[in-house]
Amino acid sequence: MTLSTDHSVTAPPTSIARASARPWRDHKKPLWVLGLIIPVLPFLGWGLVTVTGQSIFWFTPPVVVFVVIPIIDLFAGLDPDNPPDEVIESLEEDRYYRWVIFLFLPLQYASLIGGAYLLGGGDAVGATPVTVWDKLGLAFGLGTVAGIAINTAHELGHKKEHHERWLARVALAQTFYGHFYIEHNRGHHVRVATPDDPASSRLGETVWEFFPRTVIGSFKSAWRLEKKRFGRRDQSPWTLRNDVLNAWAMSAVLFTGLVLAFGIGILPYLIVQAVVGIWFLESVNYLEHYGMKRAILPNGRVERVNPSHSWNSNNIGTNVLLYHLQRHSDHHANPTRRYQSLRDFPESPVLPTGYAGMIVLTWVPAIWRRVMDPRVLAHYDGDVTRANLQPRKREALLARHGRGGGEVA
Repeated sequence: MTLSTDHSVTAPPTSIARASARPWRDHKKPLWVLGLIIPVLPFLGWGLVTVTGQSIFWFTPPVVVFVVIPIIDLFAGLDPDNPPDEVIESLEEDRYYRWVIFLFLPLQYASLIGGAYLLGGGDAVGATPVTVWDKLGLAFGLGTVAGIAINTAHELGHKKEHHERWLARVALAQTFYGHFYIEHNRGHHVRVATPDDPASSRLGETVWEFFPRTVIGSFKSAWRLEKKRFGRRDQSPWTLRNDVLNAWAMSAVLFTGLVLAFGIGILPYLIVQAVVGIWFLESVNYLEHYGMKRAILPNGRVERVNPSHSWNSNNIGTNVLLYHLQRHSDHHANPTRRYQSLRDFPESPVLPTGYAGMIVLTWVPAIWRRVMDPRVLAHYDGDVTRANLQPRKREALLARHGRGGGEVA
């Protein structure tokens, strides 16, 4: 099939109406710095362990993200406000928003180096991890930071400025997942919401099934994209100019430096934190397009991406934490648009809560299906054939719902 890459989408009409009523301002502007709390959480856990002597506090980062943030989403409410078209340019040029992103990286690496120091047995004033449980708690905390750092890399990697794209690779080095930069920009954004996209989850597919499919598929896609790029020049892909290889080389240098500095004993925990970070990223990928499918046009081309192909959420807690990633429809329509300018579209399917809470739901597939499958069917007016279906469950889904729809248990 042929994929259309025309992603232009007009602004929601509510933007213009709102602008004509009163001057628009970003009321979330002072809140964006709260995202910088995330890379500080391992230090908070360290402090709590030191004060209380309770090892459970090594798990502070995942507890904050998967317990505290969903609670904040429930009580803080929604933020459907959109910037009008006439302020987009000035909003994008406001460098405050860029510095909020840039500051995440030194804090990310401070937490990684501090964590490696502790994992290596550094003198932590009574809070040195001494048991496997302690060290796993710290590794899970570092992995939580690493996962959200991939979102920071996602924001930077779409920009035109060379230094921002380079910083995206720096943010990805902690998880050994630098090929995400290639696959996401040149693969996912072309094939999103199609059966060919390894990063678009399917109706009936659990997150546990999705995880190996997307990890393996994304790597293969990134390598194919780079191999094709060098093939057009009649060159071998086995060079450090290959963005897959130089991304991995950056991670290898980072891991080698940490091991040399703090001992070979930290290596298993560096791997654990990388896996946790990747799992965090792919859990978000699972949420963003679950069951969504672009239609095949009469000319055989796939319809262009529009706001109906991404799940959105206006829960303000997770939106501040993830730099408006939950306004995913506008991101696919305008990939280079900066986070502060992303808008909500009324035709986008809506998640029942923010990403943090939805990730928790994915852990129990039966609950996930009960919550999300009826929403997918409703989005397609009960016609399950229009959804992106898990192949091995296709016949069962068609037999159960047909074209007439029906509830999913």
